Amino acid sequence: MRRFLLLYATQQGQAKAIAEEICEKAFVHGFSADLHCISESDKYDLKTETAPLVVVVSTTGTGDPPDTARKFVKKIQDKALPVDFFAHLRYGLLGLGDSEYTYFCNGGKIIDKRLQELGAQHFYATGHADDCVGLELVVEPWIDGLWAALTKHFTSTRGKEEINGALQIASTASQRMDPVKPELLHIESRVELLRLADSGRRDSEVQEQNAVNRDQSSALIAESEPSLTHSVPPLSQASLNIPALPPEYLQVHLHEFLSQEESRASVTPVDPVFQVPISKAVQLTTNDAIKTTLLVELDISKTDFSYQPGDAFNVICPNSDSEVQHLLQRLRLTDRREHCVVLKIKGDTKKKGAALPQHIPEGRSLQFILTWCLEIRAVPKKAMLRALAEHAAGPDRRRLHELCSRQGAADYSRFVRDAHTGLLDLLLAFPSCQPPLALLLEHLPKLQPRPYSCASSNLSHPGKLHFVFNVVEFLSPTTMEVLRRGVCTGWLAMVVASILRPDTQVSPAEGGPAPAPEISISPRTTSFFHLPSDPAAPVIMVGPGTGIAPFIGFLQHREKLQEQHPEGHFGAMWLFFGCRHKERDYLFREELRHFYKRGILTHLKVSFSRDAPVGEEEAPVKYVQDNMWLHSKQVARVLLQESGYIYVCGDAKNMAKDVNDTLVEIISKETGVEKLEAMKTLATLKEEKRYLQDIWS
Repeated sequence: MRRFLLLYATQQGQAKAIAEEICEKAFVHGFSADLHCISESDKYDLKTETAPLVVVVSTTGTGDPPDTARKFVKKIQDKALPVDFFAHLRYGLLGLGDSEYTYFCNGGKIIDKRLQELGAQHFYATGHADDCVGLELVVEPWIDGLWAALTKHFTSTRGKEEINGALQIASTASQRMDPVKPELLHIESRVELLRLADSGRRDSEVQEQNAVNRDQSSALIAESEPSLTHSVPPLSQASLNIPALPPEYLQVHLHEFLSQEESRASVTPVDPVFQVPISKAVQLTTNDAIKTTLLVELDISKTDFSYQPGDAFNVICPNSDSEVQHLLQRLRLTDRREHCVVLKIKGDTKKKGAALPQHIPEGRSLQFILTWCLEIRAVPKKAMLRALAEHAAGPDRRRLHELCSRQGAADYSRFVRDAHTGLLDLLLAFPSCQPPLALLLEHLPKLQPRPYSCASSNLSHPGKLHFVFNVVEFLSPTTMEVLRRGVCTGWLAMVVASILRPDTQVSPAEGGPAPAPEISISPRTTSFFHLPSDPAAPVIMVGPGTGIAPFIGFLQHREKLQEQHPEGHFGAMWLFFGCRHKERDYLFREELRHFYKRGILTHLKVSFSRDAPVGEEEAPVKYVQDNMWLHSKQVARVLLQESGYIYVCGDAKNMAKDVNDTLVEIISKETGVEKLEAMKTLATLKEEKRYLQDIWS
């Protein structure tokens, strides 16, 4: 059988799942995939590899390769390697990313570029899948085109023609495999979704026009609106192309006897985990603010946990207890929730390279695993929908088939992916579906710890660590009247409820203190988001909302440094902060005034997006980027003449993009160059690590 090497670099399991799908399909197409994580360098050797290489790479942070690929990237970035080091290698690469971030698919691009610099050549064009519009819009056609490209590679006898031919066949098979720019791919994906949506709308209009009378028309309109559980023509009448049923591979036994006491620390055995008490919790917003923002102080004095301002750390959090109980009820396993889960690989499984999930520890109860180990709110992949359909009946089965089919791509995007529909939502929506426990353990990903920015300096608060978060609230996608909270923020709000106090800027109330609740935290890999090593360098900080968190740490740190070195030279510090209302959610208002009065913060520019102008005042600026534009001369001078640094923290979807666009406009305006040249200047700042982002979606 024709063999190829299949490597994946994953952060949260997406790339691994896609690589496993490729591995499963390879056998059907007459190939044998040698599947490995890219970190398993002892199991493959690209220097001597003669088979074609297929790589699936995700992106983490603001454009970094996954942690599993760090050693690999460092190895191939060695400048001593000759330019023909990989001249023998033929490869195809699939990059995963999110176009809401500035460095779209950058993890894959870094590896792709370096492989080519070392002489490797494509046998198949690179694909860039966008999680913003749905990975499957690119992943599925890319995988479909892979088999033709591999076949061409193995059957062709001429080097260059072999590669070009494979690219051409791949392009025809996938309809998307020309090496187009990520931006165009992103637009194509959106256009395709709009086309599919328009098709559904036209059908609805036709049905409405054919209604016999007004009453029938009203009923038909309601019936012709698609939903999670209901489709309309043409999808409801279409023959479906559904994915192959994922092979079962886990055998699950529930034993009454628990072998050992359970500990949440067992969830993340790789990283050091610190159990720390919460010493303070403060509500920073008023009760009538749109979002509730809390500051939490952790006591790390009895641990060896250390941090710098700008660092982030992980909070290990559980799933909602009520959702776990509902899930147990729906699975009819409530009476066995304390039973020990024992897993084995099925002897007759057809899954190649089947292994026990590493994120499910041995000897733990079912309730513990559902609470601390599995992301039960994860949006189900199509493979999981396909597996669930096997355990549903009638219309439920048909609809689940539609949602995982190629024809149902628009409905999957609209009602599952974009709506953040989780497993419990699906089980409530499709009452006939009764999956076995093994299906959940095979398909649900690891419950990820949640990252938070440090909002303090250890110089200012020795032995303490502060962080800030909004309590996320949203409506359930299946029962819109049910209000849900974020997995971690909702849990943290509940944990600190007994010690929470309003933002009065005073010490906790006198009297017997409430017992300090504890949480588990772990350090994150070394951050790049630090103050300049030269304190004389000027700094611009852009952080609306909770994006201000790391900058409070910066300012506290700078204040202490200036106290320790009164004769030292310290650069200017600009802060562009924004919120909705001056009197409701102006976070750290008094602290910022303090820093400004002391001269630590030399320029404080605040915008309020929802406050109306008072009297005959001019309309105030709404957003941080508007304030930056008002001070474009100073911003340009700091960055281009004074070798300053700019830090951006907060929302990736809107704010970070708008700030980036504004910086391009500022550079273009103040230097008199075209936008393309301004973009190059901004790219240089990024390369020099003077334009730094800590953003999230």
